[in-house]
Amino acid sequence: MAHKGASLHPGRLGVGIVGLHEGLTLLKALSHTVPDALSTSRPARDGEATRCQFAFAAAGCDQDEGKCTRAREVAPGTPTTTSFDELLQREDVAVVAIYTPDASHGELIERAMRAGKHVICTKPLVVTVAEAGRIRRVAEETGMRLQVGQSTRFFPPFAQQRAAFERGELGALDLIDTHYIHRMDWFYEKSPWAKDTTDWIFLGMSHPLDLLTWYGGRAETVTATSTQSALSRSFGAAGADIYSVNVEFADGRIGRALGHYGLVELPSARNAIECMLYGDKGTSQAQYHDMRYRQTGLSGEEVLVDRLYAGRGPYFNNEVHGMHYGEFAAYTDHFAQAILEGTPNQPDLTSGLETFALMEAARRSALRGQSVRVDEVWAEMAAS
Repeated sequence: MAHKGASLHPGRLGVGIVGLHEGLTLLKALSHTVPDALSTSRPARDGEATRCQFAFAAAGCDQDEGKCTRAREVAPGTPTTTSFDELLQREDVAVVAIYTPDASHGELIERAMRAGKHVICTKPLVVTVAEAGRIRRVAEETGMRLQVGQSTRFFPPFAQQRAAFERGELGALDLIDTHYIHRMDWFYEKSPWAKDTTDWIFLGMSHPLDLLTWYGGRAETVTATSTQSALSRSFGAAGADIYSVNVEFADGRIGRALGHYGLVELPSARNAIECMLYGDKGTSQAQYHDMRYRQTGLSGEEVLVDRLYAGRGPYFNNEVHGMHYGEFAAYTDHFAQAILEGTPNQPDLTSGLETFALMEAARRSALRGQSVRVDEVWAEMAAS
């Protein structure tokens, strides 16, 4: 099957990036060289490798002309526009990558799919049941595919953890234990919409709750509690920014997820994101930002893999630990390759909706002060 943009970039799909604040990271990842341990990237010349083998930056879009100007400085030669409709009309854009405020995702996904574009959408995929039901129908009607921009799955320690699990090294899982803890004053300052148009169950908790569904599948029952930190109150935020979530899956296994977004960090003790897998043959731990992976060995020893110094160039661009160049490039390339070769991608729309249903059920549980069956959310999605 021929894809738009193939004539100029054989074997690669053009990506149109919407939202050039966070999306600037993907633009640089698609258009710049891959730095070594000492350098930073620069715009790639013709024939030079970037972080992506199957995708290229076709265009950028943002309502703010200043951000478009900055994007052209970062990636000279990449066209930009302030019109989403204009981006959708481009023949060289096969995939639209969405990095806009959460409440806009549903509408932009629908418009892109109805224009014949496949979609990458940063997490959270959507924040309402109505949007979830609508984008599922639109995907069925159009046949367009979707990739959730879930960066954690594509960070090396978490990818290594998944590979070990799939090889059977951990055996059958008994417990999945995840967290994402990160002081978010900087986020309130750069994204003031986060104070009252969304909930931290969809913002930060989208990481650990996605990890639970990655290993546990479709959740059955969720029990959550929440409260608000002093930091959150100081910014005038409307809702909770501390969550504790306990999940039971259909097969009886359990998982838990913790989120705290107003803490004073103690990073050497607790990395920002961690996933612990407890199996009947072994235990493993993946960490972000520090790029460490631990696993029990065959004789019960603890094996540690530390990639930070080897990986900080391609993944962090030798900038602040926490930039997402490597992960954004990895999931974009994964998606483009899957489209070109007709193979499955993950997390796809179904996976994204499983995580959304869990997030929404957790939100309701915390508000009601009681357990919630996740089927309640699925039923509303089907009816919406």
